[in-house]
Amino acid sequence: MRNLLSLLCCFFLLNIHAQQPEKLNASEIFQKIKKLNFLGSVLYIGAHPDDENTRLISYFSNEKNARTAYLSLTRGDGGQNLIGSELREQLGVIRTQELLAARRIDGGEQFFTRANDFGYSKTPVETLKIWDKEKVLADMVWIIRNFKPDIIINRFDHRTPGTTHGHHTSSALLSLEAFEAAANPAKFHEQLEFTKPHQSKRVYFNTSPWFYGGQEAFEEANKNQFISFDTGTYFPLLGLSNPEISSLSRSQHQSQGFGSTGSRGSQMEYLEPIKGDTLRSQNVFKNIDTSWNKLEGGKAIGEILTQVEKDFNFKDPSASLPKLLEAYTLIQKLPNRHWREQKTKEIKDIIYASAGLFLEAVASRASATPQDSVQVKLEAINRSDFPISLNSVELSPNNTKTHPQINLKNNTAWHSEVSLKIPKNTPYTTPYWLKETANNGIYIVKDQQLRGLPETPELSKSLFELDFNGLSLTFERPIVYKFNDPVFGETYQAFEVIPEVSISFEEEVVIFENAEPKKISVKLTSGKANVQGEVSLSAGEGWTIKPEEQKFQLQQKGSTQIHSFQVVPPKNQNETFISPTALVNGKEFSEKLITIDYKHIPKQNLVTPSKLKVARLEIEKKGKLLGYIEGAGDMVPESLEQIGYSVEKLNAASISASSLEKYDAIVLGIRALNTLKDLKFKQKILFDYVKSGGNLIVQYNTSRGLVTNKIAPFPLELSRDRVTDETAEVRFLAENHPVLNFPNKITKNDFDNWVQERGLYFPDAWSEEFTPILSMQDENESPKNGSLLVAQYGEGYFIYTGLSFFRQFPAGVAGAYRLFANMISIGK
Repeated sequence: MRNLLSLLCCFFLLNIHAQQPEKLNASEIFQKIKKLNFLGSVLYIGAHPDDENTRLISYFSNEKNARTAYLSLTRGDGGQNLIGSELREQLGVIRTQELLAARRIDGGEQFFTRANDFGYSKTPVETLKIWDKEKVLADMVWIIRNFKPDIIINRFDHRTPGTTHGHHTSSALLSLEAFEAAANPAKFHEQLEFTKPHQSKRVYFNTSPWFYGGQEAFEEANKNQFISFDTGTYFPLLGLSNPEISSLSRSQHQSQGFGSTGSRGSQMEYLEPIKGDTLRSQNVFKNIDTSWNKLEGGKAIGEILTQVEKDFNFKDPSASLPKLLEAYTLIQKLPNRHWREQKTKEIKDIIYASAGLFLEAVASRASATPQDSVQVKLEAINRSDFPISLNSVELSPNNTKTHPQINLKNNTAWHSEVSLKIPKNTPYTTPYWLKETANNGIYIVKDQQLRGLPETPELSKSLFELDFNGLSLTFERPIVYKFNDPVFGETYQAFEVIPEVSISFEEEVVIFENAEPKKISVKLTSGKANVQGEVSLSAGEGWTIKPEEQKFQLQQKGSTQIHSFQVVPPKNQNETFISPTALVNGKEFSEKLITIDYKHIPKQNLVTPSKLKVARLEIEKKGKLLGYIEGAGDMVPESLEQIGYSVEKLNAASISASSLEKYDAIVLGIRALNTLKDLKFKQKILFDYVKSGGNLIVQYNTSRGLVTNKIAPFPLELSRDRVTDETAEVRFLAENHPVLNFPNKITKNDFDNWVQERGLYFPDAWSEEFTPILSMQDENESPKNGSLLVAQYGEGYFIYTGLSFFRQFPAGVAGAYRLFANMISIGK
């Protein structure tokens, strides 16, 4: 029970203080020793962050002690966000960190390709065309060559194109190609400057009842071709079952609402041999040597570590240090570079934990700018009787070095403080794959050695050189920032390098509904004290900005100023980007600093080019005041304010007939009928509002998990129909309907420049009271007519739409604004 409480306590702290240093207890050290003694590896492959099978990853990592990793081809950038308004690249950063949080729980590692999750795709042909197949395949080969898995397991079936998400099938198809290509030195030969070809032994497909339409169908299926094994293992050292660990891991996907309840007892998993040595053995490592004997010079290491495992003292892990250090010395002599580097890392972590070492470098503030100096407090403590001395501490990136040359006596801490100057050309702290503007389907990462990594390697770090009774070992620790939170206590953040001044706009998009000028404001934030200069804006032809420049002075680090410019749009419809520039001592700055801060993941900083989409629209509208009931989170309310509406956000639980009377229209946010339980009891009030003359606009909901089946005042059934091609032809089914003609005349041009998709989860059945307005389809599919349905109910109008306005508005798509204005204005 004590072990269980210990693990749950660590899990809680992991979520609240996501960057606390790892502090292993004796049970965890013992588990790592067992993993040190196993030389086998498994790579699990899927398309998206939520595709991973955490139960299987945990099983191989914690029961089989294999080095286990999940390769997600994308970072989930194309999905929705249930915890905030971040979408696209920022959502990808969140989901990256959620996967890393999951891996910290289930014991796996994490990799990605450069593939950009551009949204739903129906076929692998479409997917691979947009992704740039060769680049994604190259990344998979690179990861296989470096991770060197014995076993590859696919989440999806390569034989079912067109029956599931095109990304899913593509991940399986590419894995089979990568399996062959990774072993072929003629394929992607430029990688061989850094790595060597690798031939994995087997590829499996991780099948399940999901692929058969349900448990009953799966039970009746012929399973002779599968191997099966029970992953419901119970771990007495942890006080948890494997499925319980899996559920804790799965629950890290908070942006997708994947909270999971753990289970106990037998949990079967099924693998189908697909490629390579297709031995149908219940042991996936059958005929694969996973012992130290596989390596030249490894036998002696294995014998030592077997004894360490056998004699491990849970009350005093430091008793293992002499043997561990002996094994470490032998590992350094291994000819096999891959296993030498991997096992060196593993055994050093074990030595560190067994000695009760704590090494830390804490910056005096959370961030600094290039050429800035910051004080760094150093701490070292040895909590064992083993003789250890601290020779030196070196800080990077500027190689500040101190030489204490002291013995670390048991439980006696050493403290010091040094100054770290950030070199002039130090890059800003930001996700490496976002440093350059991505193509539609692929991120641009020029550095081969960064590809595949889950996040940017630490640039600011400390190197502690210790002497273990004559043997020198160096331990690397990140430089961190630490403070005391009055609620949560000791709280860690990454130490970051930021620009001297960052510039951001108040909005992502500004819409000019007529030729009148608007005030555009920029916020300048100082990354250091005493920053002064001039700020200016630039835009495309036809746009006028006054004044040309403004002076600013920021005296304190973190201080802000807002400067406003008058922007005059052209007379006719036009779109452009406005870019800011701050000139400081002859150096130009044009980046914005974005902070993503949630309790379940480490705080993230993004430094990206700052720009503002501006659009002069030819748009008319009726009505003034809107009520908006938020669902899964979107920027639609702010976008509607851009074209002159006043929008009030409503609490679904509080709405009443009288409270809705003042609104010209009520709009339900995306997935509101999936996420707001109170709407189950408020539908009659909303329908009565329509009946009395109001307009109710319901944006898309998923067909699964509705809080009520009464979506509309008339029969209406949702489906999984969607049109993923954002350029798909749009045909008008009701050309003379008011929604296409008043107050704006909607034409085919209004569907130009849409992003990611036309829409999703369209209804496929509705009563005769509804008028379908539009028809569209993906290539080789039947027409989909349910993207926009309008029905008059009493004196008002009910509108259901699966069109993805929530994606078009932040992209400044003119036609989306004009059509939505018509939906609000209908009947007025």
